[in-house]
Formats: sequence, C-alpha cells, structure tokens
Amino acid sequence: MSADEIPYADEIRRLSATAAERPLTADEALALIFTPDDESFEALLDGAEKLRRAHRGDEVTLCAIVNAKSGHCGEDCKFCAQSAHYETETPEYAFIGREKILEAAHRAKALGAREFSTVVAGKKIRTTELEVLKSVIPDIIRETGLAPCGSLGVVGDDELAQLREAGMSMFHHNLETAESHYGEVCTTRPYSVNVESVKAAKRQGMFVCSGGIFGMGETWAQRVELLMLLRDIDVDSVPINYLNPRPGTPFAEFRELSSRDALKIIALARHILPTKQVLVCGGREVNLGDDQKEIFRAGASGMMIGDYLTTKGRGATADHAMIEELGLRIRPCESHGHGAVDATRPTPAATESVTRVEFVSATAS
Repeated sequence: MSADEIPYADEIRRLSATAAERPLTADEALALIFTPDDESFEALLDGAEKLRRAHRGDEVTLCAIVNAKSGHCGEDCKFCAQSAHYETETPEYAFIGREKILEAAHRAKALGAREFSTVVAGKKIRTTELEVLKSVIPDIIRETGLAPCGSLGVVGDDELAQLREAGMSMFHHNLETAESHYGEVCTTRPYSVNVESVKAAKRQGMFVCSGGIFGMGETWAQRVELLMLLRDIDVDSVPINYLNPRPGTPFAEFRELSSRDALKIIALARHILPTKQVLVCGGREVNLGDDQKEIFRAGASGMMIGDYLTTKGRGATADHAMIEELGLRIRPCESHGHGAVDATRPTPAATESVTRVEFVSATAS
C-alpha cells in the first residue's frame, strides 16, 4: 500500500502514537486535523484521550476567575467587549479591592475550583492595584487553599517577582492568536510584548497559563502556529477559548465554530503539547452545546467553572454532574503546594517529519 492509500484513520492513529514518542512537526499536526470521515474523527479523539490519560490522569482541574476591573480598556482587541474603542453593554467599574477579591475566592472554592485568577482590564495593572493584590494573596491561600493566579496585562520581571514573593505561583497571559493573524485582531499592542510577558513569568519560575481564542477567522495552519509557539515557550497550561461574539465589537457577526471543529482544536493542543494542562474556558457553552461532555475525550484536563469575564457560564451543578457521569475526579485545590509550580515535563525540540501531508494545504482553512 502506498502512502497515498493509507486510510486517514490509520494515519491519525500513527500520528497519535508518534506524539507519544516525540514532538510533532507543524506538518504532522496539520495532518492530524484532516478528518474526512467519522472513523478518522473518532481516531483523533481516541488518540487525544490516550495522551491525556497518560500525562494528566483522570483528575479534572477546575479554575475560576474574578473580573476585578471592567471596561475602559485602551486596547482595540476586536473580540473584546471591554475595549473603550467599541460601544457595548458591558459593565464598567474600577478595581474592586481586596475584600471583594477575597469574597470571590471563597465563591470559587465553593464551586470546586483549584485555581483562582484575578483579572484586570487594561494594558497593565496599576501600582496601587498591584499593592492591593499583593496584600490579599496570602489571605486567599490561608482562607481557601486555592492557588492564586493573575491576569494583569503587560507585566515585567520586577512586578512578577513581587507577586511571587507574596505567594502567587501562577500567572496567566494569553497570546490570543498566531502572530501571523494578530494584526487582524489587535493593533494597539505588539505581539512581541505579549510573548515577553509570558517569558518573564517563566523566568520567575511561575506556573504559566497562556493560550488563545479560536474562531476569530484564523486558519488551521495559524492555530498550529500558535500552539507550536506555546510549546517553544514551554508554558505549563493552555487555556482554549472559543469566540463568543459580543454585540458592539467588530467580531460581533462571526459565527460560532462547529462542535466538531471545537473538539478538534482541543485534540490538536493535546497532541502538540501532550504533557501540559489543557483547559477549556470561555465560549464552550455556545460552541460545543451538548458536546461539552466530549472535551475530556478530546484531550482536555481541566476547565473554567462559573462565569467568564463578560458572559455567564453554565451552572456549576451541571459541570460537576458531567464530570461525575464521565467517571472523572475533580482535582482538590489543597494538592497544589503553593511554594512551587506543578512539575511538568518540558517538551523537547521537534525532529524532521516524514509523514504524508500533501492534502493539508488544500484543506486546512
């Protein structure tokens, strides 16, 4: 049988097995997502689930956030309802302060979250806000046992070192999309600045969470481009968000992804970063619908619970019931160990590809 005659399902099974042995190349990753029939799609999910079980087990990590400062953002990200460039109905308010952050942490604990992130709209957190956040981090740890995280915009080594000293061992900063597509999404902040913020958190020894939003007009090749960069930076956790088009933003008329494509994105992330945390976050309800239960089979090892920044999430009861029904376990927050980041095995550099990928350029879009 020639290479061109290999059934797609068999080719995907071979590539999944390859991902368990060595890093996939970009061409191999693109070949994975060509699933023209049900058998090849099932093979992709089966391979992703096998990788997830091998590296992350059957524990589900739940994370939760608080939108600590909303609106008035000077960046022009075309997906964001908090941008001052667009007329939206998103609530606008100043930094909420330590007591409300601590209250939100207790709510996150009640939802079963293990990780809790304070999110601040804008280019970067202000010095006064940073001081407040530093003061509340020890209380979050002592009173809830949660792992404190921050999504604070552009930050440098000095600010991150202060947060690390206060007890924040995790940091979140999305790259949003591939560099080759970024100009279609945001024009007010250079892509390199986002990358440098992620690298700065890595330099500080923090557990770094960085991913993007999918469904913003990017191609499959650009999705691979983003995930390959995250692998090169060696981030620890990859949040998968799907665009939930917000009225008033330039992306308001974008259509949701099909549930099959949404699952393929998760599986792609698992194959490219097999050892890492893969979280499914914003937009899962509208893009996946009844197929949300398939995210773990597609390779996810965690998800966001509760509400998102500007939209409501599905009720925690439904999420807990889904996890229980699938025979999975919620990872307890007390197992984090706040003095050090989780031990995750770095992914080595990719080797030369020998896979069949001729069909990719015609189908990856």
